Amino acid sequence: MVASVPRLGIVLGALSSATDLAAGVPVGTSVRTCLVATLLARRLGISDEQVGDAYFTALLRHLGCTAYSHEAAWYGAGDDLDVLRTFEGVGVNDRGAALQRTVTRLGTGRGLGARALAVVRTIGGLESSAALVAAQCEQASTLAGDLGLGANVVAALEQVFETFDGGGGPARLRGDAISLPARIFHVASMIEIQHRHRGRERAVATLRRESGVALDPELVDAILASPEDLWSVLEASSWWDEYQAWEPDPRSPCDIDVAARAFANFADLKSPIFLGHSTAVADLCDRAAAAEGLPLDTRAVLRRAALLHDLGIVAIPTGVWEKPGALDDAERDLARSHAFHGARLLARIPVLADEARIVGLHHERCDGSGYPMATSVGSSERAARILACADAYQGMVEERPHRPAWSPERAADELHRQAKAGALCSRALDGVLAVAGVRTKPSTRPPSGLTEREVAVLAHLARGLTNKEIAVALGIAPKTARNHVEHIYAKIGVTTRASAALFAVRHELISIAS
Repeated sequence: MVASVPRLGIVLGALSSATDLAAGVPVGTSVRTCLVATLLARRLGISDEQVGDAYFTALLRHLGCTAYSHEAAWYGAGDDLDVLRTFEGVGVNDRGAALQRTVTRLGTGRGLGARALAVVRTIGGLESSAALVAAQCEQASTLAGDLGLGANVVAALEQVFETFDGGGGPARLRGDAISLPARIFHVASMIEIQHRHRGRERAVATLRRESGVALDPELVDAILASPEDLWSVLEASSWWDEYQAWEPDPRSPCDIDVAARAFANFADLKSPIFLGHSTAVADLCDRAAAAEGLPLDTRAVLRRAALLHDLGIVAIPTGVWEKPGALDDAERDLARSHAFHGARLLARIPVLADEARIVGLHHERCDGSGYPMATSVGSSERAARILACADAYQGMVEERPHRPAWSPERAADELHRQAKAGALCSRALDGVLAVAGVRTKPSTRPPSGLTEREVAVLAHLARGLTNKEIAVALGIAPKTARNHVEHIYAKIGVTTRASAALFAVRHELISIAS
């Protein structure tokens, strides 16, 4: 086991790569933006605490990118990453630029039918950009609060789409009404995006053009006073080495269990079909490991690995996960790559070295029939074997687009068949199945004053059902369903489906709809 104190900057810096993948941008984008924001913050001569606020705001600006993945995938004919990538850097209310990007960029490289469908749907839904912005901001600020990053970072992440002239969103804040960390981020983000796509000169020209419009002119002047420092940061041969050297307070510790749970929720929000999956798998693993008498430190590693085992799913277009039929070969390869992505992301965090290894093995099998490396999982890898069984069982008893949820008995029969064939460990499987029948139930008293009916509506809403579909599922009138949804939003203090879904996951209410 690796024994060291986890550093907040290192842990979140590595995990920010997952948010980059979810946003469809190159890994390292958030870190580079963070470095520019930190450079600018230091030039302003503000306090160390304010520098830290700017640092974490820029680092985690994509933390809300899974909030609208389900909806964005619909607009993008299955590819939410293409949608986010296409509109990167476009202002919330810049309809002209949005239309131009839709026609010239969206769906390029895909089949004509998929591209045409994406363009038509997106043009018809450009007005929905405000909902996308609100969802991303709410989720990012909520998860930042879960990570304990403080009120200033939480507030700033709610403002990452605002503009200095008041033309942004979701609140249309103007000037100094936008927090300083958010205004610093706006400058840093525009520099990073423009430099990445168009080079130094165009980046500088864009900043000058947007000074006083999207950007705070004083901050633009400060960063352009000595642009040479920018290029050394943005063009460093190793963005990760550069980042580690710029950590604002290397002594700041990270609660690694809290971070694991927050990023488990971030991953599961990729699609309504995954809601609550990672936490359910972690629960199964922890109780199975306890029943087997594994040491406490091994249980802790397994629990974190189980929470983070599906972190890599954010790198895959949501349409792959939500396809109602069988995947083709290319889609299957994409889906299977999620285990590799997850292990690679975690490998950057020294304190999570053991968890990274387990995550890389969770779809491998004892007989070498798994993926992504088709390597055999030996008997010494007890934690990986337990996770493989727990993940397989939990996935089977959850509904998927291509099949209904299996009964626990049917899932057990199939898993026993796989164990008999040598793919799964019989001992680990027996342990998981032994605890699977005593799952923790949600509290009998619903949170936030919700009624039992509202809890049922919330569970269906979180899974992406429309008001009409909720009405059919619960045998109520569509108007009644709509009223329930309005009351739910008011009671739990959110305005988007994604935020309602996150609330449902955090309060273990998803199983109500199963």
